[in-house]
Amino acid sequence: MIDSYEINSSTLAIIPITEQLSKIMEDESVITVCKSPTEIIDDSCKFFGSSYQGRFEGTKKLTGINYKAPIIIEETRNIIFFPTSSPRFHNCTWVSLSQIKTFEKMKNQSVITFKNGQLLKLDLSYGSLENQILRATRLESILKKRKEM
Repeated sequence: MIDSYEINSSTLAIIPITEQLSKIMEDESVITVCKSPTEIIDDSCKFFGSSYQGRFEGTKKLTGINYKAPIIIEETRNIIFFPTSSPRFHNCTWVSLSQIKTFEKMKNQSVITFKNGQLLKLDLSYGSLENQILRATRLESILKKRKEM
């Protein structure tokens, strides 16, 4: 168990365990951190020179999304995470867009398969997950176009 964590290219998802404890899924490991997922997102944004609020405002300006908004953690490596519910709720999981291989419906849940083969089951409708992925993809697309200018 560690006290702080910076999101990086091998981070797959940040899953809440309790209000102040999170499980980080990485390519090769699982790490427990003594912080909420939103605190980890904020710390990582600050590590890369912004804050969660600043990144949220940036997403809002670029896309018009202001609810369950995807967040650019680090733009040069296209690290974009999206929430599975409102980040105000302690049960909100954050998922890395670039690490998703496929996602599918399984009964009343959704299952994400990451590029490394790991699975993440979410208590979330397929439509809601698909919408969050589409919103994050739209943000990524806008970001890529800006870089090409």
